Formats: sequence, structure tokens, C-alpha cells
Amino acid sequence: MTTATPEIVGRGNADGARLFREWFTDLTAAAAAGRGAAYVFVMGSLAELLRTFDLPIVFPEINSLQTAVRRVAHEYLAEAEEYGYSPDICGYVKADVATQLRGGVLPMGKIPKPAVAVLTNACNTYIKWAEIWERMHGTPTFVLDVPGSRAAGLKPGPGDRDFEGDRTYVLAQLRELITLLERVTGRSFDVDRLRESLGHANRMSRAWERLLQLNRSRPSVFNALSDGTIYLGVANALRGTPEGAAYFEDLVAEMEYKVAHGIGTLTEEKWRLVFVGVPCYPIFRRFNELFGEWGGTFVNSTYLWFASGGTNLGFQYDLARPLDSLAEGLLVSVRDAMDSMFFQTRILADMIDGYQIDGVVFHPIKSCRTVSTGLADNRRALMEMKDIATLFIESDMMDRRVVSEAQMKNRVDAFFEGLASRRAQAAIAAAGR
Repeated sequence: MTTATPEIVGRGNADGARLFREWFTDLTAAAAAGRGAAYVFVMGSLAELLRTFDLPIVFPEINSLQTAVRRVAHEYLAEAEEYGYSPDICGYVKADVATQLRGGVLPMGKIPKPAVAVLTNACNTYIKWAEIWERMHGTPTFVLDVPGSRAAGLKPGPGDRDFEGDRTYVLAQLRELITLLERVTGRSFDVDRLRESLGHANRMSRAWERLLQLNRSRPSVFNALSDGTIYLGVANALRGTPEGAAYFEDLVAEMEYKVAHGIGTLTEEKWRLVFVGVPCYPIFRRFNELFGEWGGTFVNSTYLWFASGGTNLGFQYDLARPLDSLAEGLLVSVRDAMDSMFFQTRILADMIDGYQIDGVVFHPIKSCRTVSTGLADNRRALMEMKDIATLFIESDMMDRRVVSEAQMKNRVDAFFEGLASRRAQAAIAAAGR
């Protein structure tokens, strides 16, 4: 292995953390100035459009997971439950409720109050969540209804009659949203600013697609769970900005260097894994260590799929027809995000082949029924389709009360012992041929 160049290797994680801090600093300044923000979600954020109205953008999902990563989520959850929310409700929602009750105060800064909420139907919780802001702040709310896939494997595109009908439907809703944004901000829609924002998003999407391709290398050059969460933060928070686009282009350069010099995420990569679901943030670092200690690394995940806001597709907007193309991109990306939860088996099978996967880890969580419902059936379907080892391990993305590290370690250890046995048996069978 060639000696790493410090200026290149690790740059992506360091720059990502810096950009994220700067983003929160800007939000804190906006809150201090009394500015209202656009509250959005990762699946269909429409950041490209919102930036043309100079609205600060708040991602409540990202804010909530930060409370778990920084080990204070239990305080926020307890406050929301004392306020009257059930322990069974999504942990992200409860952490945000407590954030609103605290006047927007979070571990990384303070967020502005919502001036408008923009959401899609990609998650059923989004709609009920936005209703909380309506009650608390009187926030105007816009729900974009994005038609989902009709069936597994059905991917109609431009020119298809159903697709064109769906795109026209989404475009009409975007025009309604623009009218609302003009009223809320007092600004007129500027199509040239939208075109500029879409151009930055195109650069980011090209780089993201290349990034995923680079992790097919052996050893893998980034961990889809630990490193990938940093990348997702930047992909969402800075989508449609020159800083976000430049970050991902620099990240690709770093990963290409690592591929060329055989630099991986682990000293010795023994097992290549795919992660299905949402990470265990209450013990995020330790959760990754449970796999890394066995030489296992996550080379891809469905999380990079549905939480990237469509960036994973490499979709390119047509800058000659920005609003129509935005409608198309929204339809494609939100539909793809929903497919990652409901029609994921075929894609997982492709990941197994394309990334030389040894095992798949399914991680259903208490907080999110949308992501977790059906994972047991998806696991069964995948094992019928592919001869692959799988681990089904349950915890939560927010609530440390349902996370048992000891039980989790026992399950993970048994999983890797099974992987080693499968590999040994395969070697014996190959030698006997």
C-alpha cells in the first residue's frame, strides 16, 4: 500500500464537517435576525427552487439525528413525551417537537422558525409532522403529491404516456408552490436563478454517481454508513449551491486517489457489506465498530439511496427548460426514494453482484414504520433470489432505551462467524472440484 497523502486522504470528511458547521452557523444567524426558514425533508426537498427565494433551509430530520449522534436525543424525546407525544411516535418528530418547544435550540446552534413548510408524500409521517408546525406557528404548508411506481421493476421514463401525465401533474403543483413562495417571501420567481441552482445540482449529482461507482473497488474507499452520513448531510444541506458541487467534485478526486493507491477504509478489508435501513445513531460510532472489528465495511446502503434526495441517480436537469426539468427530476427522485423502501429487492441483488458483497445487514427500527415495515419479507425475497448471508438486527435511530449494545454484539459476532464458515465451505468445495 502506498503511503497516503495527508492533504488528500481524509479531506472529504474534514471539509464535510466544516461545511456542516458553517451551515448551522448561518441558520443561527438567520434565527437571531428573526428570519423565517423553509422547513423541508430529504425526500423531495426542492432546495433548488427554494434557494431562488433566498429562504434559509431547515431539514428537521437532519437536526433530529444530530441530537442522537451527540448523545442528547433522550433529553429531547423525554420533553416531547412529557408534552403528550407517545413513545411509539417517530423519534425524529419528537426531537423536533422538543426543538420547537426550546425555541429552536439544538446542539449545533439555533434554527429559525418556519415561514413555510414544503413536503412530499414520500413518507406518511411528513404530512402529520408539518401539521405540528401549523398548530405551533401557523405555518403555511404545501404538500407535493408525487405519484409512486405502479409496480416493482416498472421504470417508465420521458415519452411514456403515464410518465408524461405524472410529470404534468407535478409541474402544475410546482407552479402553485411558486405562487405560495412569492406570497410568503414578497419576491418574484426568477427562472435564471433556478437555472443556476439546477446547474450546481447537476455537478453534485454527476459527482455523487461517480462516488458510488468508485466504491466498487477493492478495498472500498469509503464506508457507506459512517462516511456516507457525512456526505448525505452535505448533499442535502448544500444542494443547488456552488460550495456543495465543489465539495463533491473534490471528494471524487480524493476517492480516485485512494483507488489508484489501494487505500481502503480498513487496515484489512475482509467482508464487504450492504446496509438496509436507517443507522443506529444513539451508538453510531460503536455500531460501526461492531462490524469494523471483524474487518467488515459497508460499501453501499439503501440509506445512500433514499436519503440523498435523488443525488444518487446522477440525474441531470435540462437547463434549457428548467421548471419542466425540475418537475421531471422531482418525479424521478421521489419515486426512486419510495422504491428504495417498497421495491428494493432487485436493486439489492444488483448491489450484491456489482459490489462483490459478502453479506446484507437489515436494520429495522422502532421509530420508522415507513422504512422498517416489510423488511423481513424483503430479506426473505432477497435470500430466495441470491445465495447471500443476511443479518436482521433491530434497534432505533433515536431512542437509546431500545438499543442493547450487548445483544447487538452477540448477533453481529454470530453473523461474522457464519460468514467465515460459508467462506471456508466454499473454499473446500472449490478445492474438491
